[in-house]
Amino acid sequence: MSSMLSNTSVNSSFVRPVTFFINGFSNIPHAKYYYVFLSLVYAVTVFGNSFIMYIIYLARRLHTAKYVAVFHLALSDLCGSSALIPRLINMFLFNHQDVLYEACLANMFFIYHFMNMQSLTLLALSFDRLIAICFPLRYHVIVTKSVMFLIIAAIWIFSVTIFAILVGLLTRLSFCRSTVVNSYFCDHGPIYSLACNDNSINIFMVIICFGLLICLPLLLIIFSYFCIALALSKIAHGGDRIKAMKTCTSHLLLVAIFYLPVLSVNISALTASLHPNTRIINNSLSQIIPPMLNPIIYTLKTDEVMQSIKDMYKRNKLRNINIYKITLR
Repeated sequence: MSSMLSNTSVNSSFVRPVTFFINGFSNIPHAKYYYVFLSLVYAVTVFGNSFIMYIIYLARRLHTAKYVAVFHLALSDLCGSSALIPRLINMFLFNHQDVLYEACLANMFFIYHFMNMQSLTLLALSFDRLIAICFPLRYHVIVTKSVMFLIIAAIWIFSVTIFAILVGLLTRLSFCRSTVVNSYFCDHGPIYSLACNDNSINIFMVIICFGLLICLPLLLIIFSYFCIALALSKIAHGGDRIKAMKTCTSHLLLVAIFYLPVLSVNISALTASLHPNTRIINNSLSQIIPPMLNPIIYTLKTDEVMQSIKDMYKRNKLRNINIYKITLR
C-alpha cells in the first residue's frame, strides 16, 4: 500500500497518499457475516426512519415544533447510516478496500457530521421538553416551528464548520509510512495517527470536539431534566405528574441509546488498550443501532404518533371501502 503514495507538495518530504486501505477486521473467520448483519440493520433503519418522516409529513396533528425536530432526527439517522453502511458493504463484501484520499476525507466528514446532528437534535428536543413542562403557558409562544427551524439551521452551520476544520486539518499531514487504516471506515483517529509529521493540533481538535459535541450537549440535557424534575416535584396531582413524565420517556430512551454507547466506547478507549477488532465492533454498533431504534421508540412510545398512524389507517381503509363500493355499481 505504501507504494501508492505520491508527492504533491513542493516540499519533497511531504507525502499525500493516493488511497487509504481500510483494514476492517483482522484474523476473524466469517467476518463477512457481520457485514451482512449490518446490511439488515440498514434496511430496518431506512424503512423505520422513512416511515416516521412519512407519518410526520402527512399527519396534520404532528405539524408542530417538536415534530420538526423529530423529523430532523429521523433524517439525520437516515443520512448518517447511508453515509456509513453502504460504503462498508461495498468495501468488505465486494473487496473494494482501497479508498481515494479525497473520497475518504469526504466520507469521514459526512459520517461525523450526521452523527453530530443526532446529538444536537436530541439537545434541541430536550429544550422543547424543558419549556413544555417548566413553562407550559408560554410553550406555544417560545417554541414555534420558526424557532425550531432556526435552531436546526444554527446546529447545521455549527456542525459543518467544526467538521470542515477537523477534516481540513488532516490535509496538512504527511503519510510517508503506512496508509493502512485500522478501522472499518475512514476514521479520524486511526488516520491522523499514521502521520509522519506533527499531529498535535489534530489531537487538540479531537479533545475540543469531544467536549463540545458529546460532553456539553449531554451535560445540558442532564441539566434540563434536573429542571424538569424540579418542576414535576411541584405538581400536586399525581396523575398530572405521570402524564407530564410520559411525554419525556421516548426522549430519555433516545438519549440513553445514543450517549451511553458513545461514552462507553470513548471511556474504554482512554482507560484500556482495546484490540482493533473489539474497537470496530463497539464503534460500529454504537453508530448503527441508535438510528435503527429511534423510529421504533418514537412510534411505540409516543401516543401522538400512534394515534396519527391509527387515524391514517382508518382513513385509508374507509377510502378503499368507498372505492370498492363504487366499482361494484
